[in-house]
Amino acid sequence: MTEWEQMNDAALQEHYAALARRYEEFQARKLRLNMARGIPCPEQLDLSSGIMDCLGEADYKAADGTDCRNYGGVDGIPEARELFAQVLEASPQEVIMGGNSSLTLMYDLLVRAMLRGLPAGDLPWGKLPQVKFICPSPGYDRHFAICEYLGIKMIPVNYRHDGPDMARVEQLVAADSSIKGILCVPKYSNPTGVTYADAVVEHLAALPAKAKDFRIFWDNAYTVHHLTDTPPRLLNILEACKKAGHPDRVFVFCSTSKISFAGAGLAAMAGSEANINWLKKQISIQTIGPDKLNQLRHVRFFKDRAGIEAHMRRHAAIIKPKFALVQEILAAELRGKNLAAWSNPQGGYFINVNTLPGCAGKAVAKAAAAGVMLTPAGVTFPYGEDPEDKNIRLAPTFPPLAELKQAMELFALCIQLVGAEQELGQRGFRPGN
Repeated sequence: MTEWEQMNDAALQEHYAALARRYEEFQARKLRLNMARGIPCPEQLDLSSGIMDCLGEADYKAADGTDCRNYGGVDGIPEARELFAQVLEASPQEVIMGGNSSLTLMYDLLVRAMLRGLPAGDLPWGKLPQVKFICPSPGYDRHFAICEYLGIKMIPVNYRHDGPDMARVEQLVAADSSIKGILCVPKYSNPTGVTYADAVVEHLAALPAKAKDFRIFWDNAYTVHHLTDTPPRLLNILEACKKAGHPDRVFVFCSTSKISFAGAGLAAMAGSEANINWLKKQISIQTIGPDKLNQLRHVRFFKDRAGIEAHMRRHAAIIKPKFALVQEILAAELRGKNLAAWSNPQGGYFINVNTLPGCAGKAVAKAAAAGVMLTPAGVTFPYGEDPEDKNIRLAPTFPPLAELKQAMELFALCIQLVGAEQELGQRGFRPGN
């Protein structure tokens, strides 16, 4: 039962009027705050400034003697592959480097599957009557955008506390050969914050998929983005697939977009050696070589996984107070009112909020009308269609604390306003009357 349901009509109308007056005060401030995307703040970017000048004039050769200023090295310089092998718990032979974006690596791989097919498949996906993907939801809107653009039909599957609903996933992929993949953000999932349990990882690796070329797209974007000193451990999906007899089933993606520079970082993909060798041949048609100097810069700056982990502790020191502030305001404004539930993630970039059904879109619109832009309601579901209109993704990393405080106070107020309006409407009253 919500707080409003316990009030009589007069008390509810009086309380709603007080909320509306407070909302008008926010509107009078003429705020211009943006929390629509999960991006690093300037202070986080400053942590990596040393990358800009960590190479001297004579420091341009990789460990194997490659001149990083020149062509070649489609799969990346050895020390870059070694660095990402440490991050992704793979061997260097199971890693291939990309440009600055793991999303680009994933997009290109999906396009290749559509045009040329995958090694285990009989036909390119684009020549099939229908290609479908399992999409654990709420999930990452840019994954969904790629599928929609390529005409891949998306099948939402609910999240549980330990990952996707695996009983439903197995039921689907075992029965339908047109289901070619599943999209996963397995650690600090975007936006739920869930880290997949060992049993979920093992189940995915062992799925009895009807499609021979069924693949797991494992976007491990937040693998080192911890907010605690005791982060949860994610089971190694590469090893799990090998043990399950499906060594080629998974493609693992990551990047330094939220570690170093979003526009000038490094991306990498890990997979079986067979997958990497296949992909290397595909990429050699597209390019003669990546930006090896940037790879060298990152290796010089971070050195190894321990260097990355130390760097990420400095990131955490900047953004932990922001996550804590969001938790504080949500608790102060909404706890005990049964108007919303929210996550308290141990890492990643987002806080997941579920409002009462039918209220998310209205709450986001009210916040925008008072000057705070949030991630649009619904985008965390395929086709932008949240079936219950209740999910909102909060991205607290970019705004300064003072602005974040204002934005969150307004957001919590909007949740209350919409909840009160909904209760008034159910009683036959028009808000304000």
